[in-house]
Amino acid sequence: MAKKDRDDRRSEETAADEGGSRVYELGFHLDPELPSEEVKKAYQAVKEVIEKQGSLVAEGEPEQVQLAYTISRQEVGGRRDFNSAYFGWIAYETSAPNHEQVLEAVKGESRIIRLIDVITTKEVARHAAEMRLVAAKAPEPEAKPEGVSDTELDAAIEAAAA
Repeated sequence: MAKKDRDDRRSEETAADEGGSRVYELGFHLDPELPSEEVKKAYQAVKEVIEKQGSLVAEGEPEQVQLAYTISRQEVGGRRDFNSAYFGWIAYETSAPNHEQVLEAVKGESRIIRLIDVITTKEVARHAAEMRLVAAKAPEPEAKPEGVSDTELDAAIEAAAA
């Protein structure tokens, strides 16, 4: 880590210790069975809570993703398993007490199935948003042609030998 980065991080930590603000990144998975309008409403609800308690730094609107592993959640009707979800994230700056209020409100949102909240910096959050835009503009990789089956290969060898 460069000296400037360490100094910037120390000044952010000092500000937070003195009652100042910090930058947080909240990542969350929304229920994959929600209609797209409900996904937008849930995202807006989280965003509004954050904007009331602090200032937005960067964001990534929810996109449906396949999960690396199944998330299980106990609900009123029994256990529910999720293999996909809508993933969204919001980086924001706020004070420690306001951060607690944000977490309390977001944890009460029933459409969110999992969340993570970490301390970050404005630069890191903005870079993540920039990289997301770059990835969105990148062309899709071309599909690789399927390989030749063993049967087809054997038939081609026999035809060539004849």
